[in-house]
Amino acid sequence: MDKPAFDIVVFGATSFVGQLVCRYMAERYGDDGDVRWAMAGRSKQKLGKVRSEIGNPEVAMIIADANDTDSLEALCKQARVVVSTVGPYALYGEALVATCVETGTDYCDLTGEVHWIADMLAKYEAKAKASGARIVHCCGFDSLPSDLGVHFLQKQATERFGAPCTRVKMRVKAMRGTFSGGTVASLVNFAKQVRSNPALRKQLANPYSICPEGYRPEVRQPNPKGASFDDDANSWIAPFIMASTNTRVVQRSNALSGQAYGADFKYDEAMMTGRGTRGRLNAYGLTAALGGFLMGVALKPTRALLQRFVLPEPGEGPSPSAQEKGFYDIRLFGTTAAGDKLTAKVLGDRDPGYGSTSKMLSEAAICLATRGETEGGFWTPATLMGDALIERLHERAGVTFELLD
Repeated sequence: MDKPAFDIVVFGATSFVGQLVCRYMAERYGDDGDVRWAMAGRSKQKLGKVRSEIGNPEVAMIIADANDTDSLEALCKQARVVVSTVGPYALYGEALVATCVETGTDYCDLTGEVHWIADMLAKYEAKAKASGARIVHCCGFDSLPSDLGVHFLQKQATERFGAPCTRVKMRVKAMRGTFSGGTVASLVNFAKQVRSNPALRKQLANPYSICPEGYRPEVRQPNPKGASFDDDANSWIAPFIMASTNTRVVQRSNALSGQAYGADFKYDEAMMTGRGTRGRLNAYGLTAALGGFLMGVALKPTRALLQRFVLPEPGEGPSPSAQEKGFYDIRLFGTTAAGDKLTAKVLGDRDPGYGSTSKMLSEAAICLATRGETEGGFWTPATLMGDALIERLHERAGVTFELLD
């Protein structure tokens, strides 16, 4: 088979996050370096504008449409890895995944739509294994810090204690930044689908919904739904909106790795709100606000108002200055079956939804392109790229993983 013309093709290059990915690729890797990359999208004019704005007039452009399978096939045949920023993926993502699977092309994205991932697994996992295509979802803020953070913590625990942590808590200690318009659009689309298909509610409640078929541990997973005090974090906590995605990805990593985290592994996520009366009030306030938001998105009249006056549109995002001022600080508290404890910290130097996500997605794609020969199929970031991606993120993307104990 001929070598593809490009290591990386960014599909959806004119979207807000797509532009950030292209800018990062241009600044970090140029247009004539070791990484051969191109941008792809529907409009030649818009692609040309992005190419001009990032200051790399020689970057190749590929015209492709998410609804045109012939153009997607032509794109995939030119790429070692296709990076997709075109969401909501449940609306626009399947054709590209199907084409990558058919052509044996590697693929990664930043989706957090668990119901869509489950659908893609059911339809294409066996075909991906046969064609050799490696499909890796959730390569943005959801769920790289969680998935790689647990991988990092478990490796340290095994080296130190000779056993993994059977109980891990991920806690967001601090965060500045907003979720992307694409993430909001995905939440809104999912709310619509749940209203029309109640079976999705049952899937949403299943912590193993994207684990391999037949993998159903009897372990009841914790799921913080309200305000409470966490002794390990020494802080009040409230629910974290991305937990329903991240926890499923982490559980899939455990399943794909042969239960490397343990057959009785338990994992949950929450937001830290501080100690004392103020922390308690913040926890209850955040819980109420999140509940109100989710209720508002679920109901058609309030959803329309939120979309019109409050929520960001896909394609909208913060200024470069706001992205640079953003950050996140995540803690992972692990406990082994013997009671040994370990704490890890994951730090990001940009806002989670845009600045950091674009860098993480870019480096995940390059890591995938250089990963060598591994089996085709649907992988998680931790199970396919693990330590190699942690190293890339630390060296290039401003995301660090550190042991505190």
